[in-house]
Amino acid sequence: MFGFDGDFRTRPKVSLGGASRKEKKESLLLKNQLERQKREEKRREINSAVKLQCWWRASWSRQKLRKCSREQFDKLMFDSQKAKAQVSCDTLSELQGLLLSFFKERDDAERLISLCQLLIKYSELSVDSLVKDPPKWNYQAKKILLACCRLLESALHGSMPIAPPLRVMEIYTSIDTYTRHNRLSEAEAIRCVIKLTSHLIDKGYFQSIRILLDERVPSSIEMSPNPPTPIAATALELVLRPIKLTDQLKNNIELRNIVFKGLCLDLLCPSFTDQIALFLLPALAHGKYPFPFVNFLRTLIPQDTMETNQNTDTGVNHLIVWASPWLLYSLLCLGEPVVDTLAQEDVVLYLHVLKVLLPSLPNAQLLYGRQSSTMEDSDSEDEDSMATSHSEMNSVTSLQSVRDQCLQLFNSVKHVKCLLSTLNQSTQPSTLTAFCSICHTLMTQQRLYVHKSRLLSTLAFHKPFLRHLWQSLTSASARAVTGLQTPLITLLSRGSQLQPNDTNRILPLLSLFCSLFLQALITLHDAEFYGSTESNNSRSLMPFRLSELVQMSLTLRDACLGMIELAHPETKPSVTEDYMKAMTSVGVVRDIISPQDLQKQTENWAHVFKVTTQLVKQLHERDIRRQFCPDGHWLSRHISISADKSSKIHRGHHAGFARMGNLRLSNRLWTLRHSMAPAGTIVPADEDGPPMTTTEARQLTILTEMPFVVPFEERVKIFQGLLVKDKEETQGGELQNFLVGPAIDVIIRRNYIYEDAFDKLRPENEPDLKKKMRVQLVNYQGLNEAGIDGGGLFREFLSQLLKTGFDPNRGFFRTTHDRLLYPNPQACILQEDFTKHYYFLGRMLGKALYENMLVELPFASFFLSKLLGRHSSDVDIHHLHSLDPEMYKNLLFLKNYDGDVSDLGLDFTVVDNELGEAQVHELKPGGRDITVTSNNRIEYIHLMADYRLNKQIRAHCTAFREGLSNIINLDWLRMFDYHELQTLISGALVPVDVEDLKRHTNYSGSYSVDHPVIEMFWRVVESLDDKQKRQLLKFVTSCSRPPLLGFKDLYPAFCIHNGGSDLERLPSASTCMNLLKLPEFTDEELLRTKLLYAIESGAGFELS
Repeated sequence: MFGFDGDFRTRPKVSLGGASRKEKKESLLLKNQLERQKREEKRREINSAVKLQCWWRASWSRQKLRKCSREQFDKLMFDSQKAKAQVSCDTLSELQGLLLSFFKERDDAERLISLCQLLIKYSELSVDSLVKDPPKWNYQAKKILLACCRLLESALHGSMPIAPPLRVMEIYTSIDTYTRHNRLSEAEAIRCVIKLTSHLIDKGYFQSIRILLDERVPSSIEMSPNPPTPIAATALELVLRPIKLTDQLKNNIELRNIVFKGLCLDLLCPSFTDQIALFLLPALAHGKYPFPFVNFLRTLIPQDTMETNQNTDTGVNHLIVWASPWLLYSLLCLGEPVVDTLAQEDVVLYLHVLKVLLPSLPNAQLLYGRQSSTMEDSDSEDEDSMATSHSEMNSVTSLQSVRDQCLQLFNSVKHVKCLLSTLNQSTQPSTLTAFCSICHTLMTQQRLYVHKSRLLSTLAFHKPFLRHLWQSLTSASARAVTGLQTPLITLLSRGSQLQPNDTNRILPLLSLFCSLFLQALITLHDAEFYGSTESNNSRSLMPFRLSELVQMSLTLRDACLGMIELAHPETKPSVTEDYMKAMTSVGVVRDIISPQDLQKQTENWAHVFKVTTQLVKQLHERDIRRQFCPDGHWLSRHISISADKSSKIHRGHHAGFARMGNLRLSNRLWTLRHSMAPAGTIVPADEDGPPMTTTEARQLTILTEMPFVVPFEERVKIFQGLLVKDKEETQGGELQNFLVGPAIDVIIRRNYIYEDAFDKLRPENEPDLKKKMRVQLVNYQGLNEAGIDGGGLFREFLSQLLKTGFDPNRGFFRTTHDRLLYPNPQACILQEDFTKHYYFLGRMLGKALYENMLVELPFASFFLSKLLGRHSSDVDIHHLHSLDPEMYKNLLFLKNYDGDVSDLGLDFTVVDNELGEAQVHELKPGGRDITVTSNNRIEYIHLMADYRLNKQIRAHCTAFREGLSNIINLDWLRMFDYHELQTLISGALVPVDVEDLKRHTNYSGSYSVDHPVIEMFWRVVESLDDKQKRQLLKFVTSCSRPPLLGFKDLYPAFCIHNGGSDLERLPSASTCMNLLKLPEFTDEELLRTKLLYAIESGAGFELS
């Protein structure tokens, strides 16, 4: 072993005294161990010293060599610049080699600039070096040009001149430099430039130009394709140089891919600065040199990738570069000038690129800080302001502005025509799926509604496309285990879990079709929808026949039910999270869904469910208005919801109905939350029992979203069950004994029944009308009427109160042409506090429903629809026919008028002739001065209908709804449509079932079921016609219609009492007790005569 002290050999120490017997074994081992460690430490120190010496000597040698090379370079450069020596190609080559041997940006930037000046001056000699020694020149040229790029980046922050390196890059990337004086052939020059260009782009050529633009071009410029400064012009030329080369060498796919990939990665994908957005991108799109847009597209999606994926239904799903919103904006800007000239195959390619890039556009809710309202049924009216809040900006340097600019370009006429050109009967499935995916993304991610998008609104009225889309939707299939092709819509209807690829195929098609056809249905009036002879069929916008709609409604109904099943699967996943962790630990790879992808899938499923159910509801509403489907069409045989079974449906309003919200996608698509609590409150956990089962969750979802698939009788039972549960809470559980429990006691004068009730039952005096109500009536002489209210007096009082309050002569309601009730628009003139009266009447009607009373109040269908509205009381133009058929007919005439509409002399005003005074109201600001023309007549029609249906009576209906909801949860009533709600209020127009009435009749006062008079009475009743039976029912119960679920629900029960032996008396009734007082007639004909006389006289509404 060697050391630095001259003693190169160490002699071992020998002890002649022998081994010490006193030293223990453990200490001896420890001593030897410490000595070994010292020797090892010494060896490490020596090795480290050797390495340090080697590094220092190498560094010192390199520095010495660089210093020597710098001195040689400086001397040679000095001689070349002073022309003391003749500059030759060898001299240039030597200078380049010397510079590359020692070049450092920090120390040698000036030397590089000096060399650049020589290379500019003696460019021809440099080309001679290429001819003489191509490998050496290529190596040196690549390094020198790359050093120039780096110098641009570092010189921007100092005073270093950048003109020489810029000029060198211009000269040596130009083909003309090498072909001048025929030094190289054109082919050789092209190969040389390709090598240099490819190397530079791989090493960040476009990134250097981007830095040059950002640092040396001012940001305060206006959008223009013209260079604002000379440096901007040079930078543009440097960007265009490789692009022009690819355009010149169309067959060189490798070069094209390198150039456009580098252009995207360094310039178009990262976030923009003002210099890129306001100058470079406009210069590329609208400059003197046409941008090779098709080559650009073919780079983003290579031809082999396109050919491979075009045969699939989903098409291309990725590009060769990362998707970004700025790349999407660049693509739209570069394509805007040429989209109308693209060949069909290039348009298809463009479509696929847009499909991949569009999801990268930031979500509208995230950008503007809004809560997701995907599952709400109403569109946000301020979406226009959200979409245009930044549209005035010239710059596209923020996510908000790039989103707005992209949506504007998507909505341009050129782009809409371009995208529509891909749609025809021969469109490939992958192309149609890509197109639908674009539209689906616009609707879900960007909340771009159909009526606010030129593209989507055009498609909504494109009859051939809608038919083709429906055909494609129903024909899209997947191979089952048996090998048979099964339609995807059928799999969805069964509640089968779809594969991700199948989901990507079916969701965009279903989403787009339902959204478009829903918009079309909203704008179609009934004459067009039903194919009336009054409508010109050649101009009709109805894309389907009624017979086709029957099958379509079944298919979509089942699809909605299938999605509900998918949302609530019967079984939990068999693979637990612990099991997946264990499998991952041994190397098993599984697909992991990121939270962003999870949220995106959730929004997609939520949107599809929303628009599909809305379309089914719209078709159902049309069928209600005028039936075109067979009886029982909407009922699903796969759904069995029975109110007789114990269910959370009857657990009060905390466990009421489910609403689509709080979406969460794991192995199920989403979970549903309770919504019976008032809006804006947190629904507590159900305290009445365990969590909902899968079956209960499905049932609650169906009752909320698609109640019409459940028979009406079952829904009535569910509704009454909800009322019973609510009464148990509010009436102290004493439902049988009317005289026990918390109650409201009121004294009412018969001749002032409405005034007294309005005063004593107003919210200030009685905030909770759900309690039992006991009434003491005062007769016309001011004396208390005899009798104790056991429930009958209250029912008679409430019946008379409702008839009085809704009497058109009182002024709060008026009748349509077919004598149906709706709020009187002029009530505000009759009563100053008219909204309080409507609130009161709403509460009273709710009380009747709450107490399971039938009242014969025929309401107009549009008014009932207002009561059932989920978000507001407004209804659309289709309900105008039930209010004013003449105006509806006139507006349809105006819509289809072929002449000059301005000749009709209409303006945007409406005249009300009420109470003998004509009043003119403007339908929109300045309406007096706006003439109705062919261009704005649709707006006029909708404004006129909105005024009559909504604006005139908005305050009336809002107050009435609030009063009704004070007693009855409106979500419970939304289980019914407006026809069914009328039935719920007034009963069904069905024949009186005498046998059912007989089974549920009580007898008193010596009468019994086998009494001769009773047997004779029932024979007479059975001989009456239906009208006379109804008169009898009205005579005894004050309502001519039987209870909805039969006479077992009549309260108090129908009762026949012995009215005495005086045969001259007429039968009388106590309607408050549903009591018929029947004398003991001995002759059947006499009984019949007396009974008919009594029931046809209309008497019997008082206590006897």
